Amino acid sequence: MDVTEILRHVDHTLLNQAATWKEIKEICDDAVRYHTASVCIPPSYVRQAKEYVGNRTAVCTVIGFPNGYGTTAVKEYETRDALENGADEIDMVINIGWLKDRRYEELEAEIRSLKGICKDKVLKVIIETCLLSEEEKIKMCEIVTSAGADYIKTSTGFSKGGATFGDIRLFAEHVGKDVRIKAAGGIGSLSDAEKFIELGADRLGTSRIVKCLKGM
Repeated sequence: MDVTEILRHVDHTLLNQAATWKEIKEICDDAVRYHTASVCIPPSYVRQAKEYVGNRTAVCTVIGFPNGYGTTAVKEYETRDALENGADEIDMVINIGWLKDRRYEELEAEIRSLKGICKDKVLKVIIETCLLSEEEKIKMCEIVTSAGADYIKTSTGFSKGGATFGDIRLFAEHVGKDVRIKAAGGIGSLSDAEKFIELGADRLGTSRIVKCLKGM
């Protein structure tokens, strides 16, 4: 697979707690230079980043990040605020405790609510696969599909594990036809990136692919 095709699937990501504007600006420049799908950055930098990049690349940000256990009302506010600041895409974290408690209707209602706020903007749903059983992963494929989200996403990158090839295979078998897949967390090489795409991932959340190309 051509490297330019791989880059087209990359959400060039910087979500480190200590990220500075200088660093955010650099990944924005990289995203424009390498034609990645988006930059994925903290909410506090969305307005500044959008003003900087304009329409040269999409700006993605995170909601309920990284733990997902805020109330739905808080996530709704965060989503509205991010969109008002210029975000093009939203990556939300589910309430994992609700999934463990089998509060499926509340999970679906929350995702559906955020998608209603996003409207034509992209909503990705982070389910943190490293904390879930196979049964729970399959259930989330069903819930994300039913709620009308655009993507199911493996990981925040802030828990004990990231994306695996097995998770992408599982998602591809169980999500609805209109739901795309994002692999994130621990994607460190072009060969791994290519494999994730071949297995069905449409997006890759990573900073390392561009760093590889820059020789960093």
